[in-house]
Amino acid sequence: MSDEEVFIGSIDQGTTSTRFIIYDRLARAVGSHQVEFTQFYPQAGWVEHDPMEIVESVRICMAKALDKATADGHNVDSGLKAIGLTNQRETTVVWSKSTGLPLYNAIVWMDVRTSSICRKLEKELPGGRTHFVESCGLPISTYFSALKLLWLLDNVDGLSEAVKKGDAVFGTIDTWLIWNLTGGVENGLHVTDVSNASRTMLMNLKTLDWDKSTLDTLGIPANILPKIISNSEIIGNITKGWPITGIPIAGCLGDQHAAMVGQSCRKGEAKSTYGTGAFILLNTGEEMIKSNHGLLSTVAYKLGPKAPVNYALEGSIAIAGAAVQWLRDSLGIISSANEIEDLASKVTSTGGVYFVPAFNGLFAPWWRDDARGICVGITRFTNKSHIARAVLESMCFQVKDVLDSMHKDAAQKSDGKTEGTEFLLRVDGGATVNNLLMQIQADLLGSPVVRPADIETTALGAAYAAGLAVGVYTQDEIFSSGEKMKKATTFKPVLEEELRKKKVDSWCLAVSRSFDLADLSL
Repeated sequence: MSDEEVFIGSIDQGTTSTRFIIYDRLARAVGSHQVEFTQFYPQAGWVEHDPMEIVESVRICMAKALDKATADGHNVDSGLKAIGLTNQRETTVVWSKSTGLPLYNAIVWMDVRTSSICRKLEKELPGGRTHFVESCGLPISTYFSALKLLWLLDNVDGLSEAVKKGDAVFGTIDTWLIWNLTGGVENGLHVTDVSNASRTMLMNLKTLDWDKSTLDTLGIPANILPKIISNSEIIGNITKGWPITGIPIAGCLGDQHAAMVGQSCRKGEAKSTYGTGAFILLNTGEEMIKSNHGLLSTVAYKLGPKAPVNYALEGSIAIAGAAVQWLRDSLGIISSANEIEDLASKVTSTGGVYFVPAFNGLFAPWWRDDARGICVGITRFTNKSHIARAVLESMCFQVKDVLDSMHKDAAQKSDGKTEGTEFLLRVDGGATVNNLLMQIQADLLGSPVVRPADIETTALGAAYAAGLAVGVYTQDEIFSSGEKMKKATTFKPVLEEELRKKKVDSWCLAVSRSFDLADLSL
């Protein structure tokens, strides 16, 4: 069978949309479809999704992508070897095993309703905010699944009783989708992978199993948790009722971990994904590094049941592309997201305006859930182009904050650097089509930024993991980045060092002004 007749499918379930992409053996997309789904905001700081709508979005995308590939002459039906899955992390679902229905909406990763639970735990536990860091690498934060699960157990009528009866189960979005894809109420598989499990606050990073002491401390019953598996292995076949049936699901990774695989990030290499939020990960190899500068220790990937674990340092930024959506949907300054580049290009600077998008607090490296969004430095000279440019700069400043922390933690000048070579940052995600954004990023870092030819590397990473499990790809093929780099676009810094330092100092001042604003009167 030729390379053109072998296919891998990839489900890419993000924060605002779902995609299904079909790749051939040469990792070229031959069919794809994407749909957006509803965002629910019941209260300030609350963000929810309808789990059933997410399942339906996968069904639609599968069917449409298959139709497109077939219409273009690709015999996907006979050549499809496996399906990979990548997903928004931390987002939490509880559902009934008997009915297959969610017991509440999915609580999304950026939701901050658990702030009071976090504060209570910080006061009660001897280790305070970092009480669980030794086992899971994560601080107590609204970000992670365990706190969302505690809120659900405390606030959803009938959930505690369903747990006692053995009918309620918990999962992140990967778990929810795999359960539905492999049968649902008819013996659907209840599993998660190491990368998604590492974001719950419940998995021990060393044993790669649920941490009993953490479960006991939080009062979370182990029987509602899924089985933890690797990122690349045959999990189970897709059952009847789906547009594709009988094909194995063979790869599963959280979106940022999938992007690392899609970007061929080996030990010492870093990538930044720009989506709703921004996520910067540095592969630290088989060594787990504990951060002293506000970053998270996490699993990078484990590409097979017997494969070694690669760990990572991560800096998570809650609001990146979401700030552009805010300009479009809430302020009406732009009518589509791609307009921001032209609008921001009408000025050569922000005119002294700094925008801190702390809509739901600040994640790494600040970890301030009391922060709120601010725009400072406004004068009568300020116009909407200055605001637009300040929004783009805010994304890049936040990435720089994280990379600076990574440099300190890695105790070396640069993350992706080997002797005799300069540091460069691999980037991906939808926002990276914005050339101005990428140039600003290079200028503020003082280092090159490299954008691959295929910027949607999350879906590609999941396809690689699935293909690896069924023998379509080898690790050497996945991690040989030479050819990919030749096709990439590199943005080199042109900003003078003195001005860069002044802008960074001004940004840090603006960030400090965003603190302690959570209780402002309505």
